[in-house]
Amino acid sequence: MQKLTERQRTDWAIDGYIVVENALSPDEVAMFSEEIDRMRARPGWEPVSGMLPRGHYGWVDKCPDQNPDAFMDRRDILPYHQCFIDLIDRPNVFDLIVDIMGPNILFSMSQAIVRGSGDGFPGYTHTDGGEGQREVRVTETSRPIAVKAMYLLSDVEGPDSGNFTVFPGSHMRPIQFDRDPPVGPHTPGAVQLNGKAGDCYIFSHALWHGPAPNNSGNGRKTLLYNYCQMFMRCYDFDKTPDVAQRATPRQRRLLGDLGYDFRPGSYFYVPDDQTEVITGAGA
Repeated sequence: MQKLTERQRTDWAIDGYIVVENALSPDEVAMFSEEIDRMRARPGWEPVSGMLPRGHYGWVDKCPDQNPDAFMDRRDILPYHQCFIDLIDRPNVFDLIVDIMGPNILFSMSQAIVRGSGDGFPGYTHTDGGEGQREVRVTETSRPIAVKAMYLLSDVEGPDSGNFTVFPGSHMRPIQFDRDPPVGPHTPGAVQLNGKAGDCYIFSHALWHGPAPNNSGNGRKTLLYNYCQMFMRCYDFDKTPDVAQRATPRQRRLLGDLGYDFRPGSYFYVPDDQTEVITGAGA
């Protein structure tokens, strides 16, 4: 499997994220972008403002705004098209995630987000994994608990263009998250990243990050894929999802198919062939 370069390994250790340029080809960017546009008119899981607790998603018939550049936050996107299943273990990204996390991992979440331009959204900064992750940090030599891959489907150039914004190194040190005003994309220390459609950011859940405001005049489209250690729960499903029937052996393993029915102790102690399946020999 492909390994991190020494520069990538250093960037990960110090900053908590790495950039994989041209992770997707221009044709793939166009394909994924078109599939996201099609999602708007189809049922799916979306945030329902004021009706559900924070972090929860409700089932909707379609997005309220069918403009392809308007806000959308669609969760659990694997059922929409085979291309989303195939992206789970794309080698030029997945191999690096395995190098970072080790082989005992699950795929836990998929998400398509469009950040609309000029809608007044101020941006925000957070850790993934809810409130608990704000105060859970691993040591310099530990495997991360969870890692996310964020694929850009739009060029992001200049400040406040819906940029992926990070506080480099915050995966290893405390941050004053309860300050007033709250930590955000314009707080000193925040870095708004520029990138090209097709680039991918791999980052730790413990890294403080989030979107900047988007005043670029164009919607910013992204795909987010989440991976966690096997002792954690998945975000999108509580059992192996039906899409596993359309997946390869390695993808099925990542979706929770351990080769036997779930029973107490599953996921904590991995199957004997776990490393072989995840590193490709059994894929």
